[in-house]
Amino acid sequence: MAGIGVKLNRIFEKKSVFTSLVGFTYSTIATVAPMVLVIANIILMGRVLGLNKTAYLDREVFFCTVLYIFIFALLTAAPFNAVLSKYMQDAIFEERYQDILPCYYLGLMFNIVFSCLLGIPFCLWEHFVGEVSVFYVFTGFCGYISLVLVFYSMLYLSICKDYQKISLYFLIGMVITFILSLVLRFLFRWETTINILFSLMVGFFFIAAMEFATVKRYFVKNSSRYKPVLKYFGKWWQLVAANFLYILGLYIHNFVFWTTDMRIVVVKSFVCNQPYDMATCIAMFTNISATVIFIARIEMYFHDKYRAYSEAVIGGKRADIDNAKRRMFRTIANELMSLVRIQFIISVVVYLLCIVLLPQYGFGGMVMRIYPCMAAGYFVLFLMYAAILFLYYYNDLAGAVLTTFSFCLVTFLGSVYATHLSEIWYGLGVLLGAFAGWTVAYARLRRVEKNLEKNTFCKWMLLKRGRGKMPSGVVYQKSDGTRKKKRERGIAGS
Repeated sequence: MAGIGVKLNRIFEKKSVFTSLVGFTYSTIATVAPMVLVIANIILMGRVLGLNKTAYLDREVFFCTVLYIFIFALLTAAPFNAVLSKYMQDAIFEERYQDILPCYYLGLMFNIVFSCLLGIPFCLWEHFVGEVSVFYVFTGFCGYISLVLVFYSMLYLSICKDYQKISLYFLIGMVITFILSLVLRFLFRWETTINILFSLMVGFFFIAAMEFATVKRYFVKNSSRYKPVLKYFGKWWQLVAANFLYILGLYIHNFVFWTTDMRIVVVKSFVCNQPYDMATCIAMFTNISATVIFIARIEMYFHDKYRAYSEAVIGGKRADIDNAKRRMFRTIANELMSLVRIQFIISVVVYLLCIVLLPQYGFGGMVMRIYPCMAAGYFVLFLMYAAILFLYYYNDLAGAVLTTFSFCLVTFLGSVYATHLSEIWYGLGVLLGAFAGWTVAYARLRRVEKNLEKNTFCKWMLLKRGRGKMPSGVVYQKSDGTRKKKRERGIAGS
């Protein structure tokens, strides 16, 4: 998140309506613009190329393919990204820039291998059992791997504070996608669904290539030291667990409802639940501004307080440390409450607009009955995520794991229970899971505040631990010659 705070402070320092709009636009571009660009481009291509006029089965296969590409690209990247991010940040802090490329290459290999272990068996099933053409299946698989590479390289550019370049690359990639889809449709007469899928695959590949080139330009030297990266996975396994459980919790309720009678099975391969999945998507966009607001405010207000406390610990007096600590945690409380107030207003406005406008575009019936509870769940979910980030700040990885585990488990159990309720309560699992995670995260933050001095001054070892024979407990021992001289001096003195 570091890096955009300085620019935001420069934008907001004039304190006018125009600068507020500019600041909100900048923070939006730096955070959620890539996702918005992809979704907007898919909608635009569908309108221009007449996706709604294609056969129902072809349209459902396309939608399910895109849905699976995004979900499983995020899930397969989740176990590795947090640890690799930690290693890269430590290497940059210690100015070991030559160790960045080994981290990048090793993580890239892990990501691709893990993604292929899930993707290849499914693609084989889709072709041989679902009887989908080889070209369509292979195009979907290449799009899936390309998006995995995009998400992976985004991690390194985010740490390098290149948010604008990420958004620029997505813009270029989506422009290439759109132009290619027009060429394939009107010059080569490709069928609409395979045309859009192939164009998306090419666009994702170009984005991944541009991100890879940027990483290579930043980090030229390669130390070929891969073993320290592997050790980080053992040392910081809690980051692996926390990040994976959070991403899994985002989709586990969808997986539960994919097993109900409402599910749709497409070509004996894809399983989805259209009303529930659509309500989930709308609920997420209702509260997505919470990410923008939180990142902007934490960069503008909290980061300086955190740095002031760190500087006080290094060279300040006890009174300075206590004052900096109080200001820091007061800022945390204020930012969380500000996030609740601002996001509540935005969510209510967006909710009312969705209730009024979406039924006019065909999003009504069951989707709108599921949506209210789901929107409330995602409102609490983004607050929980903000609390998790604060836990990362204070290195409370056990608290992060406990939070995400509670969120994932309660979401799963609550969703199983919600399948037996009426449609209006289908989002209860997300609401209960997010509230459970938020409760745990808040309790851990209180615990961090209470034990901050202990963790800061008493947690780390002065001597490095190692294996081997324990040294003797004798610190100092006088020799016999020294004792004899002391006796002789005593006799001479007498």
